[in-house]
Amino acid sequence: MSNLKETLYKELELKIITGVDGISFDPHIFKHLDLGGRFQEEVHCLFEGDHETHVGIQFPAGFYSPHGLTYVLKWDRRSPYSFIYESGTYYLAHQGKVIFPIEFIERPAYYGQKTSDGTSMSNLALYTQDGALLVAYSNECALKDQDHDCKFCNINATKDTYGEIEGIGWKYPNQIGETVAAAYRNGARHVTITGGFVAERREVEYYLDVADSIKEHTGLDDFNGTAVIGAPHDLNIIDKYKEAGYRTIASNIEIWDRNIFKAICPGKELQCGGWEHWVKALEYEVEVFGKGKVRSNIVAGIEPKDSTLEGIEYLASKGVICFATSWNPNPGSALEGHRTPEPAWHFDLYKKIAAIHRKYGFTYEELYDCNAAPITVIHDIYRIEDQTLPVFKGQVA
Repeated sequence: MSNLKETLYKELELKIITGVDGISFDPHIFKHLDLGGRFQEEVHCLFEGDHETHVGIQFPAGFYSPHGLTYVLKWDRRSPYSFIYESGTYYLAHQGKVIFPIEFIERPAYYGQKTSDGTSMSNLALYTQDGALLVAYSNECALKDQDHDCKFCNINATKDTYGEIEGIGWKYPNQIGETVAAAYRNGARHVTITGGFVAERREVEYYLDVADSIKEHTGLDDFNGTAVIGAPHDLNIIDKYKEAGYRTIASNIEIWDRNIFKAICPGKELQCGGWEHWVKALEYEVEVFGKGKVRSNIVAGIEPKDSTLEGIEYLASKGVICFATSWNPNPGSALEGHRTPEPAWHFDLYKKIAAIHRKYGFTYEELYDCNAAPITVIHDIYRIEDQTLPVFKGQVA
């Protein structure tokens, strides 16, 4: 068993490396793949995560390592890691030397369905694996109107780049309700509702309408939904999300150091009450939803590691599950062209975050319920340590 765990941690380390450095390939390599048929295609939900844009060229959503870890695909032609296709099999390679064979993620059944108004469900709810859905109701952020975008974010650039060709646009409550119901009939069990910055009153009214639609179409009062919101000026508004039926709530503080926060997140500083108000909002969300039912996120690599860990420890002590995502200098963001820390820096951070979550008693189920994608490195560490991955049941590739 110790050998298996060691192997899994090596695959996890490689997952971080390829997430940071990307993978190089000729896009034509996927001509052998039934992409959009058997295999799940990448949908530009909120952000372009690849290191360069690829308008009109379809990529897979991700792939599996031999022992069952899910890798998110990030394209970077400068990377020493690459894909190789030989005799009907795809391989991950380093400097031309094969590391292991891979399997791409299969497409969920609901991706092939349409709503009653004819909209493709694959454009409405992204399948983020293991029964989780991500609905981005708006693929743009109003903070751009006053040049207050978060400096690491490329949500508006993604909409400008892919919006017309991929049909990215506003999503309506009835469309979301129908799509979530279809996905739930096929085994999905959690949905996150998120989007760009909108006016506070408009946001809460929209989220309430979405909750009503999901409950109507699924028949579930508790549909295991996460509402991702900005810190409202009136904290009592948070109660409305609980009353509407959301099980969990999330407000992403992004940066813990309050001075760096001001520089990197000017809109959240100037239009949402500032760093102190974001912290107060998270603490109040715990009062309303309970310990382990509130999530936040820090973009890891913009501020010192100690600052990020300080924030995660503080928030954990208040009952908030705070994740950290490796900063990806996204194309179209103000920080495009900068560099994130080396993969080892991120791996060390993730292991320390998982230890903090364990220390404060957060369970895997709580991590699952409050996060948009249950395939983060933190999720993986939990599943390796708890031996809950399928490979521990003898399903070895």
